[in-house]
Amino acid sequence: MKDLVVDLFAGPGGWSHALGVLGVRDVGLEWDEWACKTRAAAGQLTIRTDVAMYPVWPFTDRTRGFIASPPCQAWSMAGKRLGLVDQPLVHQAVADLAAGRDTRAQLLTACRDPRSLLAAEPMRYLHALQSVGRPEWILMEEVPDVLPLWRQYAVILRGWGFSVWTGILNAADYGVPQTRRRAILIASRTRTALPPPPSHAQGAEPEGLFGPGREQWVSMAEALGWGATDRPVPTVCAGGGPGGGPEPFPSGARKTLTDARDRGTWKAPAPRTGSQQRRSRPARSETPACTCGKHPWAWSLRSNNQANATIRPATEPAGTLFFGHRANECMWVAEPATGSRTPGADSTSPAPESIRITATEAGILQSFPADYPWTGTKGQQFSQIGNAVPPLLAGHLLAPHLGKTLNRSNFTLAA
Repeated sequence: MKDLVVDLFAGPGGWSHALGVLGVRDVGLEWDEWACKTRAAAGQLTIRTDVAMYPVWPFTDRTRGFIASPPCQAWSMAGKRLGLVDQPLVHQAVADLAAGRDTRAQLLTACRDPRSLLAAEPMRYLHALQSVGRPEWILMEEVPDVLPLWRQYAVILRGWGFSVWTGILNAADYGVPQTRRRAILIASRTRTALPPPPSHAQGAEPEGLFGPGREQWVSMAEALGWGATDRPVPTVCAGGGPGGGPEPFPSGARKTLTDARDRGTWKAPAPRTGSQQRRSRPARSETPACTCGKHPWAWSLRSNNQANATIRPATEPAGTLFFGHRANECMWVAEPATGSRTPGADSTSPAPESIRITATEAGILQSFPADYPWTGTKGQQFSQIGNAVPPLLAGHLLAPHLGKTLNRSNFTLAA
């Protein structure tokens, strides 16, 4: 293949899905078994390998575009953030690799988190590729704390003839139903590197002299297809919570509370008996009745299980979704609705109990389509989703370099 787009640390396919919407295929390098299986199910080309061990020579004179999203666990606020402690070592590795010196083995022994040094891997590839005038363009993405490292990359790339932009972008400004902030590097040999113009804003903007204003941020309710209501309700995935904990409802078919909202009540399926009962986990003693149409409660999303977790009403975008070793740390929680005028509302009624977010819902809030083929256990699926690049943000970043016009209608979210 000529004019390859090479995607390091490709994950479950955030960049790849965006490229597919734009009519381009990439070759993804990824180590995680289940991310590779998800990519295969999505029809994406993948080399399962350790990016730090794979040779560069197969790509040297064939790479048009270069993408890299190194693992963020060492740097993320959801983890121990040892990447910040290791940052001087990572900077040293980048400087050495840019000069053609491979000191990774020595530096790795001093790292507090061995994943920290993976953020230097793109430079190993870029040093080899630039010697033959490749790639034409570069896009890299990471958590905000990696921005100083991207600035170091920018200085080196400018010395190699690239135009470079680095900065922090908010995914919500590009139609993603999540205020996910990421450090971005954009570089090009053929055009001035600039961030794509935002398509959305926190508040809708009126039409101006130069065309229509930006649309309002996409809310979780809108993305999930909950309709124009101030009391949307989450989907309940029966058969066990994504983290393997107690069931929100008895095992059985997938249920939704949407109809229950309209009726004002929800009744659990008849309890199982005999062998069925022995095979399933015990149901909770109290079924969480949906009182959304009867009492002044509205659903919000708690983005993780930390004390300072972001809690957003469903009428707003989600906060940054975190999925760690507990697999699913995001919960739909019921909170008193402000300004409720529901006839017969009873403010003293207990709120519906919290409900774990489903993998499908989490994927949609990352701007993946509802039918994206996530593979593995629930924990493995949530890990992939939490680490993925939002495809809609990726599409905005990619389109100018591919000479394409982004059609957001192709990024179907809700089923």
